[in-house]
Order: sequence, then C-alpha cells, then structure tokens
Amino acid sequence: MTTDAFEPRTFEIAEFRLQNGQLMRDVVIAYRTLGTLAPDRNNAVLITHGYTSGPQMIDPGAAVGEGSWNALVGPGKAVDTNRYFAVAANMLGSSYGSTNAQSFDPVSRRRYGPRFPDITVSDIIATQRLLLAQLGIDKLVAIVGPSYGGYQAFQWAVDYPETVRGIAPIVTSPSVPRERSEGRAARLRATLSLDPNWNGGDYYAVGGVQKTLIEIRIAVLKTYGTEAWLRERLSDPAAVEAAIRDEATRWARDFDANSLIILAKALRTFDVTAQFDKIKAKVLYVLSRTDELFPPELALTVMPVLEQAGVDADYFLLDSEYGHSASGRDAHKWAPRLRKFMESLE
Repeated sequence: MTTDAFEPRTFEIAEFRLQNGQLMRDVVIAYRTLGTLAPDRNNAVLITHGYTSGPQMIDPGAAVGEGSWNALVGPGKAVDTNRYFAVAANMLGSSYGSTNAQSFDPVSRRRYGPRFPDITVSDIIATQRLLLAQLGIDKLVAIVGPSYGGYQAFQWAVDYPETVRGIAPIVTSPSVPRERSEGRAARLRATLSLDPNWNGGDYYAVGGVQKTLIEIRIAVLKTYGTEAWLRERLSDPAAVEAAIRDEATRWARDFDANSLIILAKALRTFDVTAQFDKIKAKVLYVLSRTDELFPPELALTVMPVLEQAGVDADYFLLDSEYGHSASGRDAHKWAPRLRKFMESLE
C-alpha cells in the first residue's frame, strides 16, 4: 500500500462499543496516509493530532494551532516516509471527517448534536486500533503527536503496550485533572450558550454559532503563541490582529462547536500516571520552554515517575518563543532529536 499524496480516506465500523457500554453504529473514522506500507507491515507510524486540528496537520502549510507538522513528517524528514508508513487518523468526535456531533445518528436519523455519546481517550484510540487492523497493521514503530495527540500516545502505551515500540508525546501531559476538563467543558458551553443560535447545541438548522467560535479561536491562538510568531513577520499590531482573526475565521468554518465540548469531556477520566508500569515502549517527552498550557516544570514530576516505573524515557526541552505552537513552528529545533529517537526504535 502506497500513498504519495495527502488523500483523505474513511474507515467504517458497523458497531462500536464504548467504554460506558453504549453501542454506536456506523462509526466513520477519517484518515490519511503517506509513504509505503512494507510487505511485513512492520513500518507503520501513527501521527495523532491536537484538540482543534486533524489529520491535515501533516499537510504542507497546514493552518493548525500547533503549527504544520509537514516539516516533521514526509520524505527525508524526522518521520521519514521513504522508510515509514505514516497514518494520521481523525479522532472520534472531532470535526474533520470522523463521526461527530454533526453526523446523523443512524438510530434516531437526526444529528447527534448535544446528544453525542460520552467518550473517553481510550474510546478514541480503540477506533484507531480498529482502523490499523483493517490496514493489516498490528504493530507500530511509534506514535507521535502534540497536545491532545500526546494524550493519545500515552493512552496507547498503557492500553496496548505490546503494539508499539516508541511514543513521542509532545507539549502534553499524561494526565488532566478532572476539574480542569470539566471546567473547560462548562466554560465552553456557557460561552457558546450566549450565541443567539445556540439552541441548546442544536444549532445546525438555524445558522450555526460561527461568530462565537471565531472569538473562542482568537483567544486560543493567542494562548498558543501565535501572536509571538506573527509579530516577527508583521510590524503593524493591527495587521497581527487581522491575521489572527483571519486564521480563526477559516478554522471556524470547518470546526464544529460541539466537538470542543465532546473532546473536553473525554478528558474527565484521563490519567495514565498510575499505569506507567504497563508501558513497554520507549518514550521521548518534549515540552516547550514558553508553553503556558504545558509548562516545562511538568518534566520535574513526569520524568521521575516514568523512570521509577522502569520506562526507558528521555526528555527534550524545545527552546522556542512560540509557546504551545512551537512543535510545528520551530520544528527544525527538535526534528533532529525526533529523528534520533525514530532511529533508536529500529
């Protein structure tokens, strides 16, 4: 199997049982691949995306919050698709082709909307495992991903320890305090409910909530370090603001507000720290010096616990001014470390 272009594909799951016991029917997972799957199907790398991005994060010039990862994944790059077969799957509940709140529930024949089932990070990665099985892949060289993608990498290493040789969780954490995830979901719902079209989350037939989504995205981009990156390229503060608004507007056209809530709620039970002893994969943990969301101080608690659990773990501090978006925007600063990590898994 060879893919030389970033072509979106879909995988269908007739019945998918969630951790809470609920059965979802006709689940669709969107994905894209790059590279050639080896005859022994032993060269696959899973690329996991962030909270508000999708598989397009590996596309050239992708406008995603974490910055395009095209500089990291591709021919001759750190995840070298001349050697590896890269699979980038859209999360269940996200907005780039997988089953989400906009999708029609095959049972009720209406959009899921705010009735979308409560899912977990384990549910999300279970759909990825089924996708990989469909592709004939039962082992992974590595799982690499930023932010929410890092949550997925950690969860994979705990849920399916025999399937992966290495994980690289980037600008992320192995846990999210329950109050933080619930607080984020509550704040999002409160903000969105002020939009005149909110309608309890059933806004699809009344024009959507794009204006509110744009304002939410502007705030997120500023938190991610986008302002610092733009200031180096635009001298006029008004031009910086306009560029941020333009990027936020383009994002809001494609992303569903309910997905923000679904994925925030999925983190309510996310904490794999107590299960580090299950991890058999090598770990490369990367944080950004200026990241407000996942500050480098996290390494002081995460790395000792990994080592105490007997995990072969290494840490790299990305020296960047671009905060949470550093992994993509300053890819050249840590790509050599990722390449070295990938080579160590051979």
